[in-house]
Amino acid sequence: MGEYADSTTALVADVDCTAEGTPLCELNGVQGFPTLKWGDPSALEDYEGQRDYDSLKAFAVENLKPMCSPANIDLCDDEKKAEIERFLAMSEADLELAVDEKSDLIKKAEADFEHAVEGLQATYEKLIAEKDQTITGIKQSGLGLMKSVLAFKAHSNGGEL
Repeated sequence: MGEYADSTTALVADVDCTAEGTPLCELNGVQGFPTLKWGDPSALEDYEGQRDYDSLKAFAVENLKPMCSPANIDLCDDEKKAEIERFLAMSEADLELAVDEKSDLIKKAEADFEHAVEGLQATYEKLIAEKDQTITGIKQSGLGLMKSVLAFKAHSNGGEL
């Protein structure tokens, strides 16, 4: 944070999500700590990289600079400019609806994932129970006694079977 303290184009900040920063954290979908976010303040993205100093510094050098956005359209390539122009031409209500639709798709993907994980957890628990039951059955079918007799025979025959 100290390296960017005097920057006029990049902000590196620390937010306490358990105190005054709670509304900001909720707005940006922070669910666990520490969570690193980056990008346009109105559309922050999750940082997925390594968390050691060198990795964070390399990421900051590459990404914490003015970026293509409606406020910096001159930094955009033609494709992004056209996309921004298309969104700017939409009414606020239509744009909010489009944002809500995309947000709902993300929520659905997350819910589908959670549902699949629950299914995997149930399958895992079933497989563990089946394995444990099979092992218990094998042991109860005389495995321990067989091992004991085998060891006795080996000892009785001077180590030869």
